[in-house]
Amino acid sequence: MPVKLTSPTAAELLPVSGVLLGTTEANIKRPNRKDLLVIRLDDGATVAGVFTTNRFCAAPVTVAKEHLAASSTRALVVNTGNANAGTGEPGMAAARATCAELAKLLGCAPEAVLPFSTGVIMEPLPVDRIVAGLPQAVAALAEDNWHNAAHAIMTTDIVAKGCSRKVQIGGKTVTVTGIAKGSGMIHPNMATMLGYIATDAAVPQALLQTMVKTAADASFNSITVDGDTSTNDALMLIASGKSGASVSAANYAELQTAINEVAIQLAQAIVRDGEGATKFMTITVEGARDVAEAKQIAYAVARSPLVKTAFFASDPNLGRILAAIGYAGVSDLDVTRLKLYLDDVLVAENGGRAASYQEEDGARVMKQEDIGIRVVLDRGNATGTVWTCDFSYDYVKINASYRS
Repeated sequence: MPVKLTSPTAAELLPVSGVLLGTTEANIKRPNRKDLLVIRLDDGATVAGVFTTNRFCAAPVTVAKEHLAASSTRALVVNTGNANAGTGEPGMAAARATCAELAKLLGCAPEAVLPFSTGVIMEPLPVDRIVAGLPQAVAALAEDNWHNAAHAIMTTDIVAKGCSRKVQIGGKTVTVTGIAKGSGMIHPNMATMLGYIATDAAVPQALLQTMVKTAADASFNSITVDGDTSTNDALMLIASGKSGASVSAANYAELQTAINEVAIQLAQAIVRDGEGATKFMTITVEGARDVAEAKQIAYAVARSPLVKTAFFASDPNLGRILAAIGYAGVSDLDVTRLKLYLDDVLVAENGGRAASYQEEDGARVMKQEDIGIRVVLDRGNATGTVWTCDFSYDYVKINASYRS
């Protein structure tokens, strides 16, 4: 079960003026579940995004990037159940056909539609089912439909993920609402999931692009479940401008903070809902020469199957953490200056076990659902944090039966 995580209620996900969402059951992979989402934007909205850097990126990623660069975006379409990745030219044609059909329904150019897919890789996209479902999704368009939208983009997720914030900008109340999906194949190289965040502030597209990259680095680029970077990742940021608040390079800090808060909550929810997760771990590396070095070491710990399985078992076999730090690739790391803490318990210093460390103290912390791992390098002033989860038996079961 997810680690201290529940789905948001419909009332908790605040409408964003100028952004309408509609869902339907298109039976893309299996019946009786929402699996198709349409997001329609009012005129004047700006859109920015960051995408997977996986070289085998999915057809919809390629098409979405092309359309985002070529036209003002009026709609997004998201299907679950099929990733449309590893599908060659037929997959590209399928993504473009989906955009063209939705464009007809909405009265816009196909290039004004951005497609997104998630699900099984290397399976042909059932375009006929998506096209048949689009009219129902369009008919359901409403501003207060974020709750249904959060459920419609789930794959192996157990819990729907979404949250909202309000902030005052120039005397105007601005809303930020976001949803995301992700549970497995989670490791950053942009962001390892699908995420959609919208605000009713007015933001120029170039500034919006800077803001979405900043938000991704603070959140989705700081998580890992299993070390696998998806073919389909995308994080999109939408600004409708309907609140009357205008944001520029001179006054965007408050909005950036609110967007970052939403993105971080969504990213942490993905880890808490990691496939088979029973523990949520915050790994902080302090005293690094720069943030990149801190995260390099944090990710070595977070990705280690031996570390992750030890945490699942609540087994304080903490030498595995030292081993991961040692192979992280920092060639001049002086391990005699390093300190390792498990929450408030000093575990290692001076190159080995701390004289004060008692295994029962480590065992006590390991039984918690939320656990902090802190590494102090004593070689600089930079800090980096990564969030991850454990590996349980269920992770193997879920992924062994993913297509059944």
